[in-house]
Amino acid sequence: MSIPPSTPPLQAVDEIDRAIIVATQSGLPLVARPYHAIAESLQLDPEDVMARMRRLQSVGVIRRLGVVPNHYALGYRANGMSVWDVPDAQVDALGAAVGAFEFVSHCYCRPRRLPQWPYNLFAMVHGKSREEVAHQVAHIADYLGDRVRSHSILYSTRILKKTGLRLAGQKTAE
Repeated sequence: MSIPPSTPPLQAVDEIDRAIIVATQSGLPLVARPYHAIAESLQLDPEDVMARMRRLQSVGVIRRLGVVPNHYALGYRANGMSVWDVPDAQVDALGAAVGAFEFVSHCYCRPRRLPQWPYNLFAMVHGKSREEVAHQVAHIADYLGDRVRSHSILYSTRILKKTGLRLAGQKTAE
């Protein structure tokens, strides 16, 4: 199996890269210049920290940098995963359109598990109430029209901590 030409070759992660990953994996500091704060804590040059993070992202070690808001702290108490049964041949295009709605935080395709689970398109909607979520899901249903065969809303019942893979702290000499 060959690596597609658009995929950059994976480079080794050295101890400095690892230290940067460990220092940032729980989030960036909430200061005006977060990369400078990280650099200071690691006794590195800020430009080197930013260059290394760009390289780690370009080779796929870091998938993305993004904000993970606490919806509850922002007043959004209802979280509904809307699930949709749409034609497989249209799921990518419909998913891109649904994912573009400002009230959809993320949207993705998943395989059906017939006969129990006919849904292949998932779109997460957050609202201040279940009524607000239902209204937004109705908007998606209006957009999808007769291309949707069925749908449902699965509401969150508890908050799960969202984290990715975590590396242990720096290795120490024994």
